[in-house]
Amino acid sequence: MSFLTRILPSFLVSWLLTFTLASLFHSQYVVNQLVNVGVVVGFNDRVNLTLEDWLGMLPTYGAIIAIALAIAFLVTWLIAKKVKKQGAQLFVIAGIVAFATALIAIESIMNITIIAGARGCGFYMQLLAGAVGGYVFAKLSNGCHSKNELI
Repeated sequence: MSFLTRILPSFLVSWLLTFTLASLFHSQYVVNQLVNVGVVVGFNDRVNLTLEDWLGMLPTYGAIIAIALAIAFLVTWLIAKKVKKQGAQLFVIAGIVAFATALIAIESIMNITIIAGARGCGFYMQLLAGAVGGYVFAKLSNGCHSKNELI
């Protein structure tokens, strides 16, 4: 029952926050690249672009993030169980690794960076989104780690 009452809600909140941050970082990176070449982008345009990107990226990038985080958190839980570590730092690392793996895999499969906000320093902002997601998941699901329960 811990899965339905603690783990699944914790994962969904973590994923939603992680995706929202990743989408926000992507949008602002792209807007800033436009500004750097002289395009004037007003505040309302920034907000509209950010909301449109969030909705547009949800079915694809949102799903990729959900799958990557689910795999990373499960593997991390198994590792934490073996090494008797309960710290949030393992899940922070898992979030970073999930994003790095997904972004690098997408780039190597497609031979292009399809997430424009993951180019240059934007890549590290995407990793930051993963780190925040891992931290939030660890904190929200804290009870399951101390009892070694996941499912």
